[in-house]
Order: sequence, then C-alpha cells, then structure tokens
Amino acid sequence: MTSFAEPPMSCNTVATSETQQETGRVFNIQRYSLHDGSGIRTVVFLKGCPLSCPWCANPESRSHRTTYLRRESKCIHCDTCAMDVDECPSGAWEQVGHDMTLDEVIAQVTKDDVFFNTSNGGITLSGGEVLTQPKFAIALLRRLKALSYRTAIETSGHGNTKQLGHIAQLCDEVLFDFKIMDEQRAKTIIGINLALVLNNFKHIVELGVKVIPRLPLIPGYTLDLVNIDKVLSYLRPFKINEIHLLPFHQYGANKYQTLGMEYLLKDVPVPSKSEVESIRQHIAAHGYHVIIGG
Repeated sequence: MTSFAEPPMSCNTVATSETQQETGRVFNIQRYSLHDGSGIRTVVFLKGCPLSCPWCANPESRSHRTTYLRRESKCIHCDTCAMDVDECPSGAWEQVGHDMTLDEVIAQVTKDDVFFNTSNGGITLSGGEVLTQPKFAIALLRRLKALSYRTAIETSGHGNTKQLGHIAQLCDEVLFDFKIMDEQRAKTIIGINLALVLNNFKHIVELGVKVIPRLPLIPGYTLDLVNIDKVLSYLRPFKINEIHLLPFHQYGANKYQTLGMEYLLKDVPVPSKSEVESIRQHIAAHGYHVIIGG
C-alpha cells in the first residue's frame, strides 16, 4: 500500500510574482537526454500541468504542489519519521517537487557543459507544462541565453499566448505536441482548449521561432490516420519540414501505483514497429522529415 499526501497550499507554495521569477518548483533534472531537443540535453522538469492525458508518463508532475509519497516496499514501520522525508531512515518517504532558485538550477545544469559543447546540445525545459510557471521559465531562459546555452522547451501549447511568445523567443527550438485533434474529444478527455493551442502554435511560428511538431502515437486516442491527417492539414500552410513521432510506451506505468493513482492504459499494448513505420511513411509522403522519438 502506498500513501500519497499533499501539504496545504500555504506550505512551500510559490505565492508572489516576484518569487515566481526567482524560484521555481522542479521535480526532476535529467542528464544525458537524447530525445528532448538537438544533441545531448539536460532537461529541467517543472511541476504542474493543467491537462489530464491518460497516457502521461510523468503523473507526479500534474499537481503544482509539493507532494509526498510513501513506498510501502521500503517502509520499516518504525513510527519515528512522522512523515518527515529527512528523518525517514529507510527512504520510504519521498518528496516530489523542490523549490529551486535560478542560481541553484543553473549550478546543476552547467555541470554538463562538456556534453553540450561536443554534441551541439543544450538545456530543455519540460514538465508538467512549462506554461504553468511562465515567469520562472522566462527568467531561467534569459539567464541561460546570457550564458550562451542552447535552449528549448517541450510544451502542449495550452497556456497564455503572450507568455508563450516570450518563452519561445528565448529558445533555439520549441517542441510542440499535437494530441487529439477533435475539439470536443480533446476537451473531454484531456481538458485541452484546442482552438487556443492551434492559435498559440500559429503565433510562435509567425514570430520566426523554430517549432518542431511532435505527434504522440497513443492507441485509442491519437494513433489513427484520421487524427494524423488533421494535424497534417493544419500544418500545411506553415513552412514546417520536420515532425517527430512519440510512440506510446509503458515506462511510467509503475508511477501511478506509487502515487496511488489509477492508470487507465495499463492493458494497452505499445504500437508495433510496423505500425509506427507505416505512420512515418505516411507523413514522409507529405514532404516531411520524420524522426521517431524526437
């Protein structure tokens, strides 16, 4: 049995606009990533997401709050830690989300300079959804650009248009996910405002930012030619020449149990290589350079 708890909003909550600029809530910093932008990347995962994608591989990112979980497999039932992460002798209690200053994040990501320099890589902000912490994202990207780092974000595009524009202009590339292209299904299933997302995509393309559309291939949701052709139809007027495919996987399945959450796709098989290749060929036939995995 795994317990999952959230402190009151007042506890460790980023409250003021000033604090939001200097401090962000991060739940992971992943090094040596090969699928989150050009070259070798270090990815800063920001906590908080307004969507509820059933296939989400990072369910711990959804709530903006700092949360705590207990892994039953590690718990020795000593009754001494009082749900205190620092006092837990077995490591059963874990904190999900840490408030970090700009300086703290930069001190972590700059450890990977040698990889960035040799691979034309850089730093990617991901989530959750970057647009849930826009002021911190803007401040961090500004600092990184001032230090001459290549930057990128991964986004669903679901957020404030003006803020997304500011963020995008501080990036060398924007990895932009296209999910369910039926407006009503998109709203009902994942809570996304499709019209807002499409307008935001158009806005940042018109700003001259390099935007790479990404298509998650999720059986029962997005892995069909009707949905894919809607994406291609929307992209046709734009000068886009590269698309990334993100085949469904089960890598995050165990996280749901750990967090005490229901995982709706546990019995959904991953797409076969032939299914993914068929989609790749279909998109390539429309003139796009297609990369599997991003």
